[in-house]
Amino acid sequence: MQHALVLDIGNTSVKLGIVDDDSVRVSFSLPTDIVQGGDLLGLRLCELLKQAERETGPLAIGSVMASSVVPAMNPLLEHACRRYLGLKVRFAHLDVPIPLQNHYENPAEVGADRLVAAFAARRLFPEAQSVISIDYGTATTFDCVTGNAYVGGLICPGIMSSLAALSSRTAQLPRIPLSVDNTCLAPGHNTVTSMNQGFLFGFAAMSEGLCARLKEGLPGPCPVVATGGFARAVAGVSTCVDAVRPELLLDGLRLLWLECRGTGGAGQ
Repeated sequence: MQHALVLDIGNTSVKLGIVDDDSVRVSFSLPTDIVQGGDLLGLRLCELLKQAERETGPLAIGSVMASSVVPAMNPLLEHACRRYLGLKVRFAHLDVPIPLQNHYENPAEVGADRLVAAFAARRLFPEAQSVISIDYGTATTFDCVTGNAYVGGLICPGIMSSLAALSSRTAQLPRIPLSVDNTCLAPGHNTVTSMNQGFLFGFAAMSEGLCARLKEGLPGPCPVVATGGFARAVAGVSTCVDAVRPELLLDGLRLLWLECRGTGGAGQ
């Protein structure tokens, strides 16, 4: 069976996955680092591929598909894959069209990650008239698809970036690891609990309110798909999320790879 390496290059981290026809077999995460050279990145990729084989068995990597919102990382990845894997990188939105009509005023302004997530959400619910994908990443983004058209979305603060900003600008609020153990809203009796409750339920309420308002202007039914590091935690206390897919972007890249492979476009 053929496999592909797919990468979602974000502002904070690079998510990597090994995919086949059916699923994301295994995934990893690296910090986004534009200072590293292409050789270091290539060596890291080789080590991760060895680890993937230890976990899944032999792999036949024949393609590399990536989405990137960090242009400075692109040449590093191209060098790494060319020298260490002998493969050419195909970038979603640049080399490989994402099969959605883009209704943004300036289509180039939409990040490839948002379009790939919207495409994957559309494929997850093909019969629904509309679909909303929410990505709880560095920013929290809401992206809307009606029919086969990406109709736009929202960009809101991210959970961890908001937490870091709050702690850095307030003398008495500590930097805390966000805990998501408590699924019942109650007034906090200490600073850490108050912050945890405020952030978890605050973002859940924001998601519910924004989805309700977005759905007023979208043909229904309109399921909501959540992804990103805190998707499962927010969905656990929210009433608006219909599906949680932590690997939504990697699966979207897998689907693009399959489409291109069918036309001979995702090879070396």
